[in-house]
Amino acid sequence: MNIGWGVAGVLLGGLLNGSWVLPMKRLHGWHWENSWLVYSVVGLIIVPWIVAFTTVPQLGDIYRTTSTATLAKVLIFGFGWGIGSVLFGLGVSRLGLAVGYGLILGLIAPIGTFLPLVVLHPERLWTRQGLALMLGTLLVVVGIFFCAIAGRRREQETQAQTATARSSFVVGVVICILSGIFSPMLNFAFVFGEELQRQAFSSGATMSMAANAIWALTLTSGFVANAGYCILLLQRNRTWNLFLTSNAPAGYWLGGSLMGIICFGSFMSYGMGATALGPLGGIVGWPLFMSMALITSNVLGALSGEWKGASRRAYGYSLVGIAFLIIAITVISSGGGTR
Repeated sequence: MNIGWGVAGVLLGGLLNGSWVLPMKRLHGWHWENSWLVYSVVGLIIVPWIVAFTTVPQLGDIYRTTSTATLAKVLIFGFGWGIGSVLFGLGVSRLGLAVGYGLILGLIAPIGTFLPLVVLHPERLWTRQGLALMLGTLLVVVGIFFCAIAGRRREQETQAQTATARSSFVVGVVICILSGIFSPMLNFAFVFGEELQRQAFSSGATMSMAANAIWALTLTSGFVANAGYCILLLQRNRTWNLFLTSNAPAGYWLGGSLMGIICFGSFMSYGMGATALGPLGGIVGWPLFMSMALITSNVLGALSGEWKGASRRAYGYSLVGIAFLIIAITVISSGGGTR
């Protein structure tokens, strides 16, 4: 029963993670930095700490009694994820939901899965669970590859291929690759911050909510990178005034806040699901989380018109990629219990 609920929680987290940037497409009166700063304040500071204080008793004592090494890992990985998050926003803004997610998740899935497995549980590589995980992750990479091809063909077919457009695409690809290297640090913080989760559980938090002690600290560290870059752009582009201009209705604040709420909801749901999957939950759950996020982003990209004007072949590549990801979810889930 834990396996079923765990997989469901992870997949729900992936669905939310694949859709949280969608409101940004409607905030035309703001620059990127305006939307991203509101999302950062709400999703990385306000909501995580409200949830942590309401679900984890004696939160301050937990941080005081946790080892310095664990706190340092969580903070460092959180800041690294924050850098990846900034690059993610820039990459998706340049390349769109389908292409941006495809390239970034192509790196996030294997890095976020195998590094914790090799470091913490090398003996599990050749078990049934380990083999299912490796095969499933390989299928994830193949699926993401097809989705990236589909996105590139769509880009070629729907935009004029000027030198400027090609240059912009290359810059976007570089940004997405760097994001894919830094972004898995979110999962590193969850996996290597297990001591915090144990302390929270011992202090009276339910097992499903104990991970909130990790998220609050991780996302606060990530907030420093996100907010710092936003403030730099707000100063450089002189876009502070857009927060008050009459061309930006109150709904913009709601849209930016909604991004933050959905984003944190995805992490929270992933943490709950991964915890239910057992000791390897943060390893087994990660490719499932990434696969569902990519499936969702591709569907939403299509519904929002990103594939308008693209050929059937390009869209066919996308469907093949999604099919591989669905198979990967089934294979990883078939690995059985992780306890």
